[in-house]
Amino acid sequence: MLRAGLKPDVILGDMDSATDAALCCGAELIVHAYPDGRAPGHERLDRAGLEHLVIPAPGTSQDVAMLLAHEKGAELIVMVGAHFNLTEFLDKNRAGMSSTFLTRLRVGETLVDAKGVSRLYRPGIGTPGIALFALAFLLLVVVVVIASPGLDNVFQLLWIKIKDAFGG
Repeated sequence: MLRAGLKPDVILGDMDSATDAALCCGAELIVHAYPDGRAPGHERLDRAGLEHLVIPAPGTSQDVAMLLAHEKGAELIVMVGAHFNLTEFLDKNRAGMSSTFLTRLRVGETLVDAKGVSRLYRPGIGTPGIALFALAFLLLVVVVVIASPGLDNVFQLLWIKIKDAFGG
């Protein structure tokens, strides 16, 4: 996000994979702690002197982030790099995957996978779209010329001028 010139509003997680630049970008920092209160990311942020909030919660950091977004009224949650199908859930073989399943039931239709969005969104109209637009425009011009006698005379005069210019 930072390389693309975007700044996150909130960074939530155990903070082990967040870069120093990300942590210092001005986003609200929320450390996901284990249910027993242990939060390894807490020490890192304390050492860096960064203000943060510690939230103990069961489940994965992804689960907590999705639930927070949902409870704050997010209309759409797009997940990048998340586990989305049964095979991915089973391949992870982690105890936290049951909370992920329940979280997905909770957030429901507000959650989409970035891969799915990219399959639905096709930017640009492409060559066939441009050709169809040009054909529709020409058809519209023909209909307008036929429907208005004044324009018919203008186009006849224009056609005569073109023929004279080319020696016809």
